[in-house]
Amino acid sequence: MAYRLTQYAHGGGCACKIPPGELEDVVRGLTGPPPAQPVGELLVGFDQGDDAAVVRIDGGQALVATADFITPVVDDPSDWGRIAAANALSDVYAMGGRPVVALNLLCWPRDTLPFELAAETLRGGMDVCVQAGCHLAGGHSVDDPEPKYGLAVTGTADRERLLRNDTGRAGLPLSLTKPLGLGVLNAQHKATAERFEQAIEVMATLNDAASRASVAAGIICATDVTGFGLLGHLHKLARASGVTAIVDSAAVPYIDGARQALRGGFVPGGSRRNLEWVRPHADLSAVDAGTALLLADAQTSGGLLLAGELPGVPVIGELVTRRGEHTIIVR
Repeated sequence: MAYRLTQYAHGGGCACKIPPGELEDVVRGLTGPPPAQPVGELLVGFDQGDDAAVVRIDGGQALVATADFITPVVDDPSDWGRIAAANALSDVYAMGGRPVVALNLLCWPRDTLPFELAAETLRGGMDVCVQAGCHLAGGHSVDDPEPKYGLAVTGTADRERLLRNDTGRAGLPLSLTKPLGLGVLNAQHKATAERFEQAIEVMATLNDAASRASVAAGIICATDVTGFGLLGHLHKLARASGVTAIVDSAAVPYIDGARQALRGGFVPGGSRRNLEWVRPHADLSAVDAGTALLLADAQTSGGLLLAGELPGVPVIGELVTRRGEHTIIVR
């Protein structure tokens, strides 16, 4: 019997994230006294909603910690495992770090789906960790009505060369290392079973090379583009940095087939929620409704959004001095 994993989940991948506005309401105020005799100083925590937590440790190093798991975005379990692992590791790369060790996070409907598919999913995740030079050791699993898979990842970084979302400044170009359109193509795959090889390859590709190049180039401001879409993550970066982002809509790259998927009505609910959240903070008057949706499209294992420029990476805009209440202006 052939199983379509995407049919066992209510949504796909990072499009299932809790809407950003609702999430911020939940975590607002979740601060308290520091722990007694902590091992190291917390450098990045709740405050700016960055990609991972960072703690200062000895020897000029920082400890980077994150966790991420997703529902299936594709029907093939090995591909899903690869994508989920690359997506989780991306949070460490987005901070300028290198993953050191990861733990599996597996939720599985044991009475519905055979464990052979779970094993293939875990194998896909292990293959990507091997590629990343990251140990994969154990983890945790639960019986769950929906399949979910991801990793808890610990890495290290040079604490003086972190990539953060609150260090952008006016005059810096904005670069994007992977094309957009993953959300709409994943939605079409879920609805039709049509396989999009380029989308799978984009999602399974690590952000390690882009991260290393960014640190080497002296870039200090970055985030990755995942479930909140380009506009959502850019809004958080611009808000945290106290600047406005200008986006050149014609310069933004898309995966082949993304606009056709949009015209076909294959839009994740998460993409619409992203746009609704960002719209009060963005000037989108220069683009049509479809382009605005694609810019807000919920990505799974997307690229790095950099406040800086790298050779061969598209420049999609720039940061400027804050302009009123707008954190984003799309042209």
